[in-house]
Amino acid sequence: MDSVKTFCRVCEPSCGLVAEVDDGEIVSLKPDKSHPVTKGFACHKGIATLEIHKDEDRLNHPQRRQADGTLKRISWQNASAEIAERLTAIQEKYGPEAIASYTGNPLAFNSLAGPAIGSFVLNNGIRRNFSSGTQDCTNKFAASEAVFGSSTIHPIPDIENTDFLLIFGANPRISHMSFISIADPMHTLRSAAKRGADICFVDPRYNESIKGIGRHFAVKADTDVYLMAALLHALFRDGHVDEDRLIEHADHVAELKAFIKDYSPDSVADVIGVTSTEIEQLAKDIADAPTAAFYMSTGVNMGRQGSLAYWLLFMLSLATENLDRSGGNIYSRGFYPAAKAGRIRGEVNYEETQYGDVRRIRGSLPGNLMADMILQEDNPIRGLVVISGNPLLSMGSGEKLRRAFEKLEFLMVIDIYPSATSDYADYVLPATDMYERADINICGLGMQQQPFIQYTDFVVPPKAERRPEWWILRSIEGAQGFETENHDLDDYQKAIDELGLFNRFGHMMSQSDLTLDDVKEEGTVVLNPVEPGKFFSNVIQTENGRVDCFPEIFDEAISRCSEIFEELKGEESDQLKLISRRTNYMVNSWFHNVKSLKRSGQLDNPLFIHPDDARARNLGDGSTVKVHNDYGEVTTTVSLDDGLKPGTVAMTHGWGYRGKEMKTASEFSGCNANDLLPSGVGSYEKVSNQAFMTGVPVDVAAV
Repeated sequence: MDSVKTFCRVCEPSCGLVAEVDDGEIVSLKPDKSHPVTKGFACHKGIATLEIHKDEDRLNHPQRRQADGTLKRISWQNASAEIAERLTAIQEKYGPEAIASYTGNPLAFNSLAGPAIGSFVLNNGIRRNFSSGTQDCTNKFAASEAVFGSSTIHPIPDIENTDFLLIFGANPRISHMSFISIADPMHTLRSAAKRGADICFVDPRYNESIKGIGRHFAVKADTDVYLMAALLHALFRDGHVDEDRLIEHADHVAELKAFIKDYSPDSVADVIGVTSTEIEQLAKDIADAPTAAFYMSTGVNMGRQGSLAYWLLFMLSLATENLDRSGGNIYSRGFYPAAKAGRIRGEVNYEETQYGDVRRIRGSLPGNLMADMILQEDNPIRGLVVISGNPLLSMGSGEKLRRAFEKLEFLMVIDIYPSATSDYADYVLPATDMYERADINICGLGMQQQPFIQYTDFVVPPKAERRPEWWILRSIEGAQGFETENHDLDDYQKAIDELGLFNRFGHMMSQSDLTLDDVKEEGTVVLNPVEPGKFFSNVIQTENGRVDCFPEIFDEAISRCSEIFEELKGEESDQLKLISRRTNYMVNSWFHNVKSLKRSGQLDNPLFIHPDDARARNLGDGSTVKVHNDYGEVTTTVSLDDGLKPGTVAMTHGWGYRGKEMKTASEFSGCNANDLLPSGVGSYEKVSNQAFMTGVPVDVAAV
């Protein structure tokens, strides 16, 4: 039996793993205790990927949809040739914009897939590109671009050294954090609390991370931006900001002050659902702390004003002199100076469309316009290529998407599992999982608490006829007549080497005086973190090298911020708002089929509701209810949760599979909470394309 070192690719920390391999089969998977950074930590979700790897319901062979609706196994050669022919025919008939693409979250953890997708999209002239990023994080790219001049600058909280940590919309015990790569974040938070750090969680729910770690600041859903503005208001008003030093590094400070002037603690208290005294005290706690760090995650990203919130988060760090300071928010370089890679070149371009002016964020259009662009009368999307994504379950307004997918003339899906989306596909192509491909931990680049680079080879050969995404796309390109020599090699490692698929990473590593061979030989190379003190001189990528405290591109969003504030002030007091809840038993629709995670109390996704809100609607624990709004409806059961702020309800996403191929997911299907989310014009933040997915108004009634 052989022990093979690899790493997890479920979330950003890339925790080290050791696979025990016997005769080409992985027989066990455990944390790598010798890993120099993750040091034997890996969560149960990472370990559960072995169950995914072994799942008999996985896709194993390329398949074509028959006239009777069934799928039939075909050869790779025929699949590539037929897909090439279909793509060509659609574009010749309807024009180059007839084909679109959608890429899912797992590709962020797949270092060779990105360049291959880029080549495929470019060769096929595909310009209508969509991605899961517009469902959870493009607000951060847009805001960092506007404030720091680069979409890849994301100063992380220095949790190990801070005296005060303010966390918005995050539950590290479940999510293990995002836009900061840190092994065992709960251990790091516990250690910080133990040495005396004051940790405050801003969340509409008393989440699993808070107990024993910090205190809870319970706000109404999707109001964080007004709390941030009020904190800045109090800090400036009470003289806790060294404005001369601020102006030394930043522009448009006066405009920032003019904006926050309208959001005093008194004025926002009712809207965010806490007293002005509590807000004032929180501002004082920040000011009194020797050092303070700030962090926000998807609970804020997915609201209506995620970009403004991320902007104000960094304004809090900057104004309190905690940006680029030990114990504050610091920049992590990793093995490559990522700041320059995301530098904005010139002005942001908006394109005129029938849906108004639309921009692209890191190449992606608003995902919430995909259904509209398929259903539109003039120049609709006729064909769609979906790679490692399941938009029918992960995007808003699933019923509208279903109607759109029924109208498509061509749909190709590359994935490891059958899915709600692949049920509509003409071609379903089986991809490899993380243990069946070579990889580098690229996802956390520039956001690692302790920077490191690790290479993993194939742990085991791909089973059946599964192929890496780069191989599948090159095979189709070859059938289309593009220059893709050796695209048909079955020796994947030889193909990777001969085609130089890791060459760009070798170039990136050279910035740290490393080669790919160095990393392969070492296994894991630990790098020195960037010392605070050079952010303002060496990292910022704006034209003048200064922080922009009031980016011009936010003008429309600022006006919208005021409009939303007035709407919230006039809202009915009994209005319920839906937030997304994550659990340790569901990550995304891939994990829906993991049988070991289907335990008592985790067999579906109920509506979590505060007992007072349930009582007001004559509901009890276990009641069957219809949850509905203008966008859709779902039927589920009630689960009482006194940790929720009254007026807030919560559901877990990832459920709602209605197919038969994934047996466990079919048996415990639950409902698709995203059917309650809006899509189309007005359902996303214009400056970032980020979909409105949390704090959504709903009504609840007994069935």
